[in-house]
Amino acid sequence: MATNDSYEPGTPSWVDYMAADLDAAKTFYSTIFGWELDDQFDPDGNHIYTGATKDGKRVAGLFAQPGELADQGVPPMWNTYVTVADADAAMEAVTAAGGSVIMPPMDVMEHGRMASFLDPTGAAFSTWQPRNHNGAELVNEPGSLVWNELVTPDIATASEFYAKVFAWQAADNPMGDEEYTVFHLADTTPEQAIAGGMAPPMPQIPTHWSVYFGVQDTDATIEAATGAGARLMGEPQDSPFGRTAHLLDPQGGAFAILGLGNSS
Repeated sequence: MATNDSYEPGTPSWVDYMAADLDAAKTFYSTIFGWELDDQFDPDGNHIYTGATKDGKRVAGLFAQPGELADQGVPPMWNTYVTVADADAAMEAVTAAGGSVIMPPMDVMEHGRMASFLDPTGAAFSTWQPRNHNGAELVNEPGSLVWNELVTPDIATASEFYAKVFAWQAADNPMGDEEYTVFHLADTTPEQAIAGGMAPPMPQIPTHWSVYFGVQDTDATIEAATGAGARLMGEPQDSPFGRTAHLLDPQGGAFAILGLGNSS
């Protein structure tokens, strides 16, 4: 079992889902990934967050989309969080590198400090300064986060931005006939990549950070997901790392899966 209790600054460490219909999202994702869910409330009894666990380990979160974002036409989406040592310093680095602030740093109770941004190519991402919550405790296993991937038509601009903000190094790593970029921390090698980047495979796909979850069997998960109302985007693809597929959940939120075979 691949578990983590801490993350180096600059490493994607957490994902959560902003849902138009939280109850429906909880049912869908817990069904296809086998998650256990823990609803969290404020002192007045208002729901504020749902934590998802697998085998007793934190894997992801879900929350209700604020009404003002729905009114602006912002779709349901998975959010990628990158660990930082100092959320306020990270905001300064983001703006200096040409990014924009969606939400300035704020404390999340005793758990940590977060902020949300847009990179110069239009992809939304968040930063996380951990306190009591270090991020995903289970990774690279069925039902957990396995990869974060930037989808943007301007990899060069994005690479320069993330190098300035997180000291990421970019390296070309073609996947067959497809161009692909991997990002790794400054003191590591491309073989130790912590995220990837690619151009949109189809013109209508917006710039975004894609989230991959591990599954035991890609085709069986596709069948379960589409049976629960999801849509398959394109055909599944075999890669050196496993069989992948991209889907839209019943609310239109994009996510991807990677088959891990007999991983346990």
